[in-house]
Amino acid sequence: MKKLVPDYIQNAMLYPPGIPLEEVKRKLGIDDIVKLNSNENSLGPSPKAVKAIFEAAAQVNLYPDNSAFYLKQKLAEKYDVLPEQIILGNGSNELVQFIIMTFLLPGEEVLTCSPTFLLYGIMGRVMGGKVKEVALKGSCFDLDSVLSEITANTKLVFISNPNNPTGTIVTADDFKNFMVKIPDDVVVVMDEAYYEYVTDKDFPDSIEFVRDNKNVIVLRTFSKAYGLAGLRVGYAFAPERLVEQMEKVREPFNLNSLAQKAALAALDDVKHIRKTTENNRIGLSYVYEQLRNLNLDFILTQANFVSVKLGPDAGRICDRLMKEGVLVRNMESYNMSEYIRVSIGLPGENERFIKTLEKILAS
Repeated sequence: MKKLVPDYIQNAMLYPPGIPLEEVKRKLGIDDIVKLNSNENSLGPSPKAVKAIFEAAAQVNLYPDNSAFYLKQKLAEKYDVLPEQIILGNGSNELVQFIIMTFLLPGEEVLTCSPTFLLYGIMGRVMGGKVKEVALKGSCFDLDSVLSEITANTKLVFISNPNNPTGTIVTADDFKNFMVKIPDDVVVVMDEAYYEYVTDKDFPDSIEFVRDNKNVIVLRTFSKAYGLAGLRVGYAFAPERLVEQMEKVREPFNLNSLAQKAALAALDDVKHIRKTTENNRIGLSYVYEQLRNLNLDFILTQANFVSVKLGPDAGRICDRLMKEGVLVRNMESYNMSEYIRVSIGLPGENERFIKTLEKILAS
């Protein structure tokens, strides 16, 4: 009798689900909760995006533009690429799925570092691939070790930059040297979900490699700095020959009409992005200072979150924080069981996290 479910599906792990905010409030009997566990924009969405959603709502009886023509045009103009070098997804998560579906044959390798964003490994295994994970060097992607692990069976390399959950980056020189040595039949995916928060001048211009027609795919999203996580709008830059193939696995109408309108408006709201990045800069400075005062180790970040080392009690402290109405991320699923990851919020939210953590540590 044939198997109903293939082994590689049967053995795949699920992406760890979060508990809905309203359910947390109900269970704990707390209305005032600080949500710092999902790296969302604490300022909320662009007001221009919200206005665009309301204006477009009356036309949801119509199918969305399947090609997302206007959004591609605006992104192409902003980043100096061709519209044909852009593909859009229901969040960048769906784009990871497109990439693996398009390029990975069963048994071929997905190569990345660990710990990093869990979806690369999950989707690689779900598609019947072999996932090989190289340890980070300190808290950073080790591109030399990645190169040393490439075999004739390697098809995809995923680089999270800045890396989730460490917030560290691959520098321009390191990436350029890596690309010189990478085999021509390997596709390199640069996941830049936190791109807008980066302040380090050594951050690579990965889109340059797309313009040069290399096997590079650059992922971006409207979920983080643009504050549209609930609408799920991801986009990728890639050479036209790669986009053409990925379009074949994209489901028609995958990007809804409200999401398209909101993303278009958000791109115009430069003031909101500036306010968002400034809030992050100030928040990071405060959190760094307070963590040092508490003699806690943490990883310097180029994103909108910080991973904080709390030792063997990290999981219990995470639970205690939740019971006090402060939600942070338990890092056990990332094999960082001594850490928590906390998003940078509004000034009052950051202060509440620090004060609550200080109280818990003191007890």
